[in-house]
Amino acid sequence: MKKNIISLVLFLATTPLFAHYIWIETAPVGKQHTEHFIKVRFGEYTYGVLEKTDGDAFKSVSKFTLWVMSPSGKKTPLKVSAKEDFYAASFIPTEDGTYTIALDNKNIKVLDYTKYDYGIFKGQYHAKAKVVVGNTLSNFNKTNTTGIEIIDLTDQEFSKESTVLLQVLFNGEPLKENELSVFVADLWSKKLKTDKEGKVTFKLPWETKYIVETIFEEKVPGTFKGLDYDFIWHCATYCISLKSK
Repeated sequence: MKKNIISLVLFLATTPLFAHYIWIETAPVGKQHTEHFIKVRFGEYTYGVLEKTDGDAFKSVSKFTLWVMSPSGKKTPLKVSAKEDFYAASFIPTEDGTYTIALDNKNIKVLDYTKYDYGIFKGQYHAKAKVVVGNTLSNFNKTNTTGIEIIDLTDQEFSKESTVLLQVLFNGEPLKENELSVFVADLWSKKLKTDKEGKVTFKLPWETKYIVETIFEEKVPGTFKGLDYDFIWHCATYCISLKSK
């Protein structure tokens, strides 16, 4: 077991950073007129890898925008402050329903990973989470019409053994037959594929935190800040946290 852990650490230390992802952590339930806190993290959740905000890895993806959309559709940008291994933000809910928290980062430099047999590409990240205030679930907002995103279509609050219904969109349209991964801590993961409508379902077997990730390679070459790339690497995440009873 010890040998396996050492091998894993060495593997992660040499793995290209495009294997990392950004995700948003927040309590799943909020209250009106009460400050609600948010954490933005970068790393590999299932392996326990959390990059430091003052490290080169997190700095390379730190030019993101973060906002919250209220149940009535009002978009409010959020200010962030750097902590040791996450960026912190908060907002105060003022109405009942589902709040959509979203992060977008298209301002990432072109990476040349030809030495990893992966090519030259430009990365883009989009992360989401939701907060329910009161006893009414409302629509989960679309937040990335020019890239990839995960939409939560579940019609009930999350709980142990409940079923999640998600839809993956690319440029606002369903992304069919695209791989999607579900991660929890302690090296557990599950791979799924979206159907012809871009939808996927799965159960939540434990009362814990789940990170859902999906990736899509857009085979369109271009130029960003004077550097040419062969394709765009899109990564979307969605964090599901179960409310403790």
